[in-house]
Amino acid sequence: MSNKRKQSKNKARAEPMKKRTTAWFCSTDAFDVLTCHGYTSLSHNPEIITAVNSIAKLIGSMTIHLMENTEDGDIRVRNELSRKLDIYPNTNMTRSAFIQWIVRTMLLEGDGNAVVLPKLKRGLLEDLNPVPARMVSFVPKTTWDYRVDINGMSFEPDEILHFVLHPGTSYPWKGEGISIALRDVANNLKQAAATEKGFMQSKWKPSIIVKVDALTEEFASPEGRRELLNSYIDTTQAGEPWMIPAEQFEIEQVKPLSLSDLALADMVQLDKKTVASILGVPSFVLGVGEFQREAWNNFISSTIMPIAQMMEQELSRKLLIKPEWYFRFNPRSLYNYELRDMAAIADDQFVRGIMSGNEVRDWLGLSPREGLDELVILENYIPRGMIGEQSKLIPSNEGGE
Repeated sequence: MSNKRKQSKNKARAEPMKKRTTAWFCSTDAFDVLTCHGYTSLSHNPEIITAVNSIAKLIGSMTIHLMENTEDGDIRVRNELSRKLDIYPNTNMTRSAFIQWIVRTMLLEGDGNAVVLPKLKRGLLEDLNPVPARMVSFVPKTTWDYRVDINGMSFEPDEILHFVLHPGTSYPWKGEGISIALRDVANNLKQAAATEKGFMQSKWKPSIIVKVDALTEEFASPEGRRELLNSYIDTTQAGEPWMIPAEQFEIEQVKPLSLSDLALADMVQLDKKTVASILGVPSFVLGVGEFQREAWNNFISSTIMPIAQMMEQELSRKLLIKPEWYFRFNPRSLYNYELRDMAAIADDQFVRGIMSGNEVRDWLGLSPREGLDELVILENYIPRGMIGEQSKLIPSNEGGE
């Protein structure tokens, strides 16, 4: 029995393995639909990456404040936790780079999701480690619950920071990106760039056409045509006239096809405006139109701040234990204001006793000075606590006015 088994094994090894192939029959139109030609990711599109980088840089440039709710209003808390998050949330990354990575991942590679894994040491926050999107998978448990797998390790949602750009319709806890909305526009922009490149490199753009009698022997071969050009048209000096036989040559000047004739610039501008509309950035960020201060400030309020507030809430509910504390991005430096307007606002608040002199100087970006911490009020700029001691308010029989 053993010999038979050996013989059967040897026979099986000697026989070559049969390769299985699969064939599909489809029409030409179906083949064009099923196959992908020249795929380019959104991160490789110049217009899309310009808009995404603009959003990411602006959010990354905002300082992160640790705030505390009090009976008299919210105050800023300065401790090691606030310093950690605002300056070096990751050992190898600054706050700006860290926030930019989160925003870029949500908009592009993460398809609406970005995951950060906190690292704790003795109950204290040591690091916030960004996790690449290709290493993360979201596994639904139920419609309202899920787990996150990172390189084969499972984590509960409260063990990681999960930033969601647009809540999904099927799973509200999972984000939905913008890749589907931008796919066709990105293909159009790619085709426009290829068309322009091919047009500029094309050799079929002569500025002069010379009509020659084809019955001549010289015109019969490429060498003969070159000899004709060298004999009659090729000159040694610029502006030198041509001497040509009237019976054999007829010269016409033609206007070559230009990019304006193709209306390529108009289509590209339309696609750029579409990209700007989908991403929520002003069109002048992509080079279409002129800068407008109102549009820029609206961009900060309607696009930058909603993303920043989503990140504030995720950081506050996952990293903070004290219920009175919360994180807040400071957007004041992002708005485009005239220095004259800022000075007018500060002066108006100063004379009403709402801002002190040092707060006004900080508003304008100046360093504080000694003696400007008291609140003063209209007219004589006296300390607010001495308003009732003015001589005009004291009766005349007591020595006042």
